[in-house]
Amino acid sequence: MTGTAAVIEQTARLVAEQYVFPEVGERLAALLRRRLAEGAYDVGSAEELGARVTADLQSDNGDLHLRLRHHPDRVPQEQGEATLAEMRRRFDASLGGVPRVQLLAGGAALLELGPSLFPLAWSAEPLSAAFTLVARADALILDLRGNRGGDPETVSFVCSYLLDERTHLNTQYVRAGERHDQYWSLPHVPGARFGGTKPVCVLTSGHTFSGAEELAYNLQQLGRAVIVGETTKGGAHPREGWTVHPHLEVTIPVARSLNPVSGTNWEGTGIQPDIPCAAEEALDRALLELARS
Repeated sequence: MTGTAAVIEQTARLVAEQYVFPEVGERLAALLRRRLAEGAYDVGSAEELGARVTADLQSDNGDLHLRLRHHPDRVPQEQGEATLAEMRRRFDASLGGVPRVQLLAGGAALLELGPSLFPLAWSAEPLSAAFTLVARADALILDLRGNRGGDPETVSFVCSYLLDERTHLNTQYVRAGERHDQYWSLPHVPGARFGGTKPVCVLTSGHTFSGAEELAYNLQQLGRAVIVGETTKGGAHPREGWTVHPHLEVTIPVARSLNPVSGTNWEGTGIQPDIPCAAEEALDRALLELARS
């Protein structure tokens, strides 16, 4: 079996075994094998192979979490380690995922979370410090315009600073074992809460994705925040990653979100803002909204 054939076969097998929608996974596995036989993957680089396979993987239901991702640097072989190594570099370069904390005119605090909601074992300390700092503000603006997603436990941690009572936030149906994992806000948090009564606005863009969308969606469905900006990207399926080549990682959604209020999620549709506007105008529009509240 050639190198490309081995990559495609391993990718097809994993998609069939792991994808949260089994019937779609079987169809996609068959598609990849058929495309391989047709010569569609006779390409000159791993990057091009990743792009072609990703296009095919997303051709059935448009799941943006399902892809064969190219990494310029060699990636570890252990499951999930490729994404984790890249995530650690971004964590270290972004003050732990809190690149901006600012007091604005009128007593509102701006808290930017990005480029991801990093694993809670890493991010609890910087997030706690940031939320403790803004707890005394009269209003809060959470900027998720550049946030590409992250850990559901970190989403719950952030929500906990904005609620007064323990609250059911999200449920994930996981294919393995057909189980339902519930996520709740925490009864206790380190530092000070902003609390559940003062105004909150969340800024979004067309690039806001995945776990960042869950954060915005949870707060919107609970009536806790006003969403200001653009419709988000539309990815509600948590995924895991497997290295199938020194520079290629197949990322496969293994679960899907079910919001306890809406009974559904934002997959494919994105989150519709309460105040729609261009992303670059969202901060000004949020400040106008807070001035009226």
